[in-house]
Parts: sequence; C-alpha cells; structure tokens
Amino acid sequence: MTWPEERLSGSVSSPQALTLAELAELAGVSTATISKVINGRTEVAPDTRALIEGLIREHGYRRQRQRIRPSPLLELVFHELAGDYPIEIIKGVQEVARRNHVAVVISDCQGDHTPGRTWIEDVLSRRPTGVITVFCGLTESQRDQLAARQVPVVMLDPLDIPGPGIASVGAANWSGGLVATRHLLDLGHRRIAVITGPPDALSSRARVDGYRAALEMAGVPVDPELVRTGDFQIRAGLKQTKELMRLPDPPTAIFACNDGQALGAYWAAEELKLRIPHDLSVIGFDDMPAMHWAIPPLTTIRQPLTEMGQAAATMLLALAEGEPPTQNRVELGTELIVRGSTAPLRLP
Repeated sequence: MTWPEERLSGSVSSPQALTLAELAELAGVSTATISKVINGRTEVAPDTRALIEGLIREHGYRRQRQRIRPSPLLELVFHELAGDYPIEIIKGVQEVARRNHVAVVISDCQGDHTPGRTWIEDVLSRRPTGVITVFCGLTESQRDQLAARQVPVVMLDPLDIPGPGIASVGAANWSGGLVATRHLLDLGHRRIAVITGPPDALSSRARVDGYRAALEMAGVPVDPELVRTGDFQIRAGLKQTKELMRLPDPPTAIFACNDGQALGAYWAAEELKLRIPHDLSVIGFDDMPAMHWAIPPLTTIRQPLTEMGQAAATMLLALAEGEPPTQNRVELGTELIVRGSTAPLRLP
C-alpha cells in the first residue's frame, strides 16, 4: 500500500525545496508521476525516474502541511542473517525499541550488500520511523526516496565510509587490530599472519591497518606472504590457514579478522595435527558467545555488537524527532579478551 504524497508533511532541508506541482512543471510530467517516484512505485520509465530524483536531490521536496505520522517501526536490514553477529545487534536494537514502544522489522540482502527494489517498495509502504542498515548500504535512488519521505537512516558497521551527513555507528576496528597484534608480539611471536575480511569492507581494512601498524611499531617487517584475503566466512579461515601452515617458514600465530575465520583456523589445525596454542596461537575478532566454548576457548577482540545496536537505534529515534546528532559518527571501543588459544612462542 502506498500513501499519496499530498497527504504527507515536512520538508527536505534545502531552502529552495519545491512542491509536488513545481517539481512536475520543472520535469515536464504529471504530479501523479512525481508522486509515484517519491512513493517508490515501479511503473515509471528509468530516464524519467532519474530526472525526477535528480531534481529532488538538487532542490529538495516540500510536502503539504497535513501530516500522517510514521508507523512505530524501525526497519533493520542486514547484509546476511547468519551466525551470532546479527543476533547480538538485534538484541541491542530491540532493547531500545521496546523502551520506546516501537516494533522492529528485520530483513536481509541475502548476501548482497544493497537491498533490492522490492525492499524499498515495502519500506515506503510501511512508512517506518527510520531505517538501520547493517554491513550494507543503499543506492542513491533508495536514499533519495527515503529522504523525500523524511525517513532517517543510520548505517551500522557500514561497508564503506558513509557520505557526508549520513549518521553511522561502528567499532574501533583499527585499535582492535593493533591490540590483537600487539598481544601476539608481547608473547614473543614474530611470524604473525593475518586473514582479512572482504577487501572492500571498511572494518576489514581498518583491522588490517592496525595489524600493520603494530608490526611496524615493533620493528617487524610485514611479510606479504602472511597477509591472506578472507571474506569473514569459516571456509576462508580453513583454506587460508592450511595454505599458511604449508609455507617453508610458516607463521607461529594467526590474527583472524573475525571469529568465524578463527574457527576455520581451528579446523585447519585439527586437519594438520597442530595443537592450539602449543603449535599455533590464534586470535579472533568479535567475541561471539559460541567461541567461549571452543577448545581451547578463543582469545579475541570484543566488538560491542549489542551496544552498537543500542547506539544506532537511539540515534535513529533522535533523528526521527528532528534532533540533529552531536556527531555523525559514533565509534565504540573494542577490548582484548585473553583465553586459551594464545600462548608464548615456543622456542625450538
């Protein structure tokens, strides 16, 4: 179900914001066509849609004064609903939503990093209070359609650096990578490998930069053979660890840039008859609950996912009330959790 845009109120911040009729006159189309684009309807030619969206970006859109309040819903969209990562974030978002008597609608991009066209149509029909994207982003067209309806967006763990004026919440990934690598250095390790996340992911790049910085500060050269590309999946940890341990001079420690890849490193060690931590130290990143029960329990960097969900929901509700954020980027601290998977280097 869509809502005629004439019944909505509010305005985009542009001082030259145009009305529905003014946009129609400028674009040379009917007001019904303008309304279809703003409401996310599909029956508009791509060229016409692009023209109208460009005019809205340039001038803004001024709605009529009569207002229908948004639905008490928070839209929470994930890159993928798999593992403990989304569960911890959902806990944080739902805690804030319950306190504010708001429901949460959850969807995922099924492994893609941008929701599809049907997603934006569904969102616009629900008229939510706001949208939180998790490890994914929106197309320019989707952002324009949400802005035209005054639906605020907060990016949680954004895939890339958010554009100007876009609110986001993340973790201190660079310092987490630095602390993880320093922990291994302090244990005497010098052949320290890293299994990264996706190369285009902001969090992955920051963690690897922290790893490189720690080695450089310790005067240990970064060996390109020890830097292996992963994708935050268990299978990447398994594959890359097996390849690393078959090097002529294998690493004595591995920094896996998430707990899933650390679990893959455990599986590889089992296949190769290596003992953790006696033969190989492993440190992860996330502190997922299941890794408390690994054998041995995983040393990791705690990423405060539940608190990140709380922060994103709190920021979104403030934006929906018209409160400008004190800062567009909120970054929560990470923490080293030492357990049984890391140990001092054993000398030959």
